[in-house]
Amino acid sequence: MLRPFLAALAALCFAAAAHAQTRELSSGGELLDRVAAIVNDGVVLKSELDDQMELISVRLRQQGLELPPENVLRQQILERLVVQEVQMQRASRAGLNVTDEMINNALQDVARRNGIPLAQLPQALAGQGIDYTAYRDNMRKDITLNMLRQRDVIARIVVTPREIDQYLERQKNAPSETTSYNLSHILIAVPQAATPEQMAEAEKRAEDVHRRALAGEDFAQLAVAYSNSQTALEGGVLGWRSGPELPTVLADAVVKLKAGEVSDVIRTPSGYHIVRVNELRSSDGPAIVQQVHARHILMRTNELQDDATVEQRLRGIRERILKGEDFGALATVLSEDPGSASEGGDLGWTNPGTFVPEFEAQLAALKQDEISEPFHTQFGWHILQVLGHREIDNSNEMKRQRAYVALRESKAEEETELWLRRLRDEAYVELKM
Repeated sequence: MLRPFLAALAALCFAAAAHAQTRELSSGGELLDRVAAIVNDGVVLKSELDDQMELISVRLRQQGLELPPENVLRQQILERLVVQEVQMQRASRAGLNVTDEMINNALQDVARRNGIPLAQLPQALAGQGIDYTAYRDNMRKDITLNMLRQRDVIARIVVTPREIDQYLERQKNAPSETTSYNLSHILIAVPQAATPEQMAEAEKRAEDVHRRALAGEDFAQLAVAYSNSQTALEGGVLGWRSGPELPTVLADAVVKLKAGEVSDVIRTPSGYHIVRVNELRSSDGPAIVQQVHARHILMRTNELQDDATVEQRLRGIRERILKGEDFGALATVLSEDPGSASEGGDLGWTNPGTFVPEFEAQLAALKQDEISEPFHTQFGWHILQVLGHREIDNSNEMKRQRAYVALRESKAEEETELWLRRLRDEAYVELKM
């Protein structure tokens, strides 16, 4: 399970407080909006593009970055909106539904992180010039896109035992997992079925950007102007990554760099990459890790069962377990978690931070052998039982688990870029501006 992305209040003023998706002509015939792009059977409106232009321009100025030419920035932002629209259409076709309860839980987490009651969040947002309704809508979109990525990308990533063995062998000569890198990244993408001419053009552009980065031009400004990565409008920032968490396709280049240095151009299936190491840091980290062993039963809503029905079913299942029925047997038959149902719902020994916040909160609150009341996460409704707690040191098992997570995440970087590029290439897009 992956954590959903939630922005801290300090960044709320950069959230997409977009206007309504549809606008009508007034009775006098005054034009209130225009189409910026046709995307399959949907559109991106000029009002959305204008709102994003204003918000991102403000953010870049606050970061001290020089804005690229207006037409370049507009093209970058329009492309991002097109890709988002393609994803939202795919999520709609897949039947992905973000419930109001999921939104409320996410908002509760935002309020908690910023030390305010949920009831004060609308007022706090208003103080930043952000409309609460628009913020909720944008959060719904963020969670939807996260769920779609989980379904179409993360759930399909396979990490084999042999890959873990090879990874651990490589790590013997790699930087310690306590070494972290603050990275920025530029991607010059190539189409899925690129012609030789398109490949040559992309390579030439990448080499030109690389020369300019080596010559001392601001890397963030180059990313905003030229990168095709989803982090382009954030200046290409990837943030802090520990040694094992480095994307596989970039790791060999990154570990050779010092703070402030820029990599050579790196060719991958998704295009040409350029990486800058902004900072390095090392820390010993804790030697002892608190792990928890748990099992759960997951049930999801569908056309025949709403939230109230599923919650009531799980209450009934919980009562049956408390009266003596076997949790594992019921999980095998009833749980809708494909990863754990065949194991009787067993999630194994896990580290803090493995699951989404709502699930982690239940794990922390339960005593050994205690069974939770039904609770909701972005994945559905759960009942959860804690089977034990333990403290472990940096054992071989721990190393293999970390290797698995690192390999999965490093694959996810490249697979996500390829997936987005494929969605974009397969979509009908007609730019109007």
